Parts: sequence; structure tokens; C-alpha cells
Amino acid sequence: MDMFPDKLRLCLSCMDLTTLNTTDTAEKIIAFTEKVNRFGEHFPNYAPPAAICVYPKWGRTVKETLKVPGVKVAVVAGGFPNSQTFLDVKLLECLMAVEQGADEVDIVLPLNLFQGGCANEAAQEIRAIKEVAGDRHLKVILETGALRSTSEMEDASFLAMEAGADFIKTSTGKQEPAATPQAAETMCRCIKEYFRRTGRKVGFKPAGGISSAKDALMYLNIVEQTLGGEWMTPQLFRIGASRLANSILTELEQKTTVYF
Repeated sequence: MDMFPDKLRLCLSCMDLTTLNTTDTAEKIIAFTEKVNRFGEHFPNYAPPAAICVYPKWGRTVKETLKVPGVKVAVVAGGFPNSQTFLDVKLLECLMAVEQGADEVDIVLPLNLFQGGCANEAAQEIRAIKEVAGDRHLKVILETGALRSTSEMEDASFLAMEAGADFIKTSTGKQEPAATPQAAETMCRCIKEYFRRTGRKVGFKPAGGISSAKDALMYLNIVEQTLGGEWMTPQLFRIGASRLANSILTELEQKTTVYF
């Protein structure tokens, strides 16, 4: 696949830079955020990433450190990555994250309910979390590697969107397989159909195991071919994570670049 600089720049601007490590500390989160603050000095020809994604505990730290206008603070919450905790705990975690500055909240579809014959209850959980999140963007991760068929991916996509998801996302990156072209194509088709029915645009994020510029272009092309140019913005397309940013920078700069 030929590399297209304009599309790679777009992917970079749609990046959710992510650090979700057991070893994250305040010092590491501040240093990570400062790299975004200095990004324009090092790479003045490229737009900054769309968001920095961290565990809820670090949302306020990112918010207080971040100086670049337009870059969002995203957190994973709601019992990430398994969604295997009490709804009250999920709601409180999401509420606290929003109160401490999160612009976006990423949660995982409760597969224990969805695959356990309680799809309506799964939808009710997402609705309750969306109510807590208010006007902040809610991304719902389907964990497509755990879904057993294309039909189940379709059902999960529509359930999440109908329950209020602003984005649907393939994977946590904690389970294999993570993002796949098949999952991306299926989810994008569902977004297109949902838009046809309702007029509401839902964003799409492929995530998990995407580490090369070539892969990023593949997923961007799936979005463009299925959903069209209107989805080719950070408001409706995201991709992750930090090692992918380095791969794209390496391709754009035509030299090995490890910035993030």
C-alpha cells in the first residue's frame, strides 16, 4: 500500500494517545502530557493528537497539565476493561471522572449481560452512564474479539448507539483478537444504517493491535469508503495508540521517530 502523507496527517490528528499501565504515576502522566504540549515545537507541520486517554485517576492530572487547545481528556471507566462490577460503581467512577475534567469517557459493553440473555439490561446500563456523562462524549467498546459472529457485532453496535453512545469502538486492546478489518467494516455499516434511520452521526474508533502506519491507512480507508468524507475528522473518527503515533511520525519524517 502506498503511503499518503495527507491521510497520515489526518490519522495523527485523530489519535487517542493512550497510557493505561499498572505502573502509571503522576510523574509519568505529567511527562506524557508535556510531550503533547511540546509537540508543535518539534513537529510544527502536523496537528496535535485528538485526545490523551488515561485511567480515571489521572484525568485531573492531564487536565491541569495540558496546554494545547482542542486536545481532549479521555478516560477509561465503568469497570474497564471487563465491565464486571456493580452498576453503582460504574456510575460513580464515570461521574467522578467527569467532575475531575474528563471530556470523553470510554466504557466497555457489559458482555456478561449482552451475551447472557440480558441485552435490555446492558442497554439500560449504557443509558444510565450516558446520563451521568451528560454532554461529554461516551465511547462504547464492543470488544469485538469476544463477539461470536457478524450478527452479534451488528446487534452490539445498534444496542450501543440506540442507548446513547457517541462513538463505538472495536476493542480494549486487552483481549485477542483486537481490531480487525471485518469488525471495522461491520461497525461502519451499522453506523451508516443508524444515521440513515435517525440522522444522528455516531463516531467510530478502531483500537487494539494497530501499530503501523499501513494499518492506520487501511482503517481510515474503510471509514472513508463506508461512511464518506464527513466522518474523516477527529469529531467522528479516532484511532490509537501511542506506538502508532510513532509509526506514523516515522513514515512522515522518513526517519525513525520515537517521540511518544
